[in-house]
Amino acid sequence: MSLMDTNRLNFDTPSALASALADRVAAELSVAIVERKQAVLAVSGGKTPELFFHYLAKADIDWKNILVTLVDERFVPVTDDRSNERLVRSSLLQNFASKARFYGLYNPSITAELAAFSAASRINGLPRPFDVIVLGMGTDGHTASFFPGGDRLKQAIDPESRALVLPIHARGLKEARLTLTLPVIVEARFIALHIEGQTKLDVFERALEDGPVEELPIRAVLKNTRHPVQVYWSPNEEEKQITDGTHSLFDTVSV
Repeated sequence: MSLMDTNRLNFDTPSALASALADRVAAELSVAIVERKQAVLAVSGGKTPELFFHYLAKADIDWKNILVTLVDERFVPVTDDRSNERLVRSSLLQNFASKARFYGLYNPSITAELAAFSAASRINGLPRPFDVIVLGMGTDGHTASFFPGGDRLKQAIDPESRALVLPIHARGLKEARLTLTLPVIVEARFIALHIEGQTKLDVFERALEDGPVEELPIRAVLKNTRHPVQVYWSPNEEEKQITDGTHSLFDTVSV
């Protein structure tokens, strides 16, 4: 695949984006089940995907044959408000999606390093390549837990890495992270990048330019994925409120 091969879909609102992304993910999972009898979905945490989870949970597909896991996780108990597993259980594994089987990354080990070892064992038990991975991206250009300056960033984004899950410590993080490594992500059959807001769009467009992957780690995915990354973008709610009733740059790129 050529470097930086992407397909960008732009939407007027986060709700329109979430609905369209849920429809596409549901379709990809359904095709996987027809072809391979089951499907594996890996999702990201944070605030951005919550509405997407809401829509996907209501998709009437064969959830009992879908395995759900996380792209990354904070090293915090599932009871913590910052837990990605908690978000997925409360927002995605509801309605029809309650029949899916979930495989988390967190476990109450003494250290994140031990937790990563245990998580790798669970990931190793899932069919690969994964059928669908939905990524997010921060304003610093990180995706998964590939943080600029992270202590194991080089290993995590190494296309030849044999690790499946790594612990990541980085300056500014409140806690350690657990993350799937680059090879696990880029081999997926379908990869979506879900971003909202002009700031993140600017970062993404900068990531498409030449530059070190350590500076904007999303580049590692864009440069190494086996299939074009499907980029789903909309203005965020604050931007939408500002532009409602007026003409803006968003008017020319909506679908």
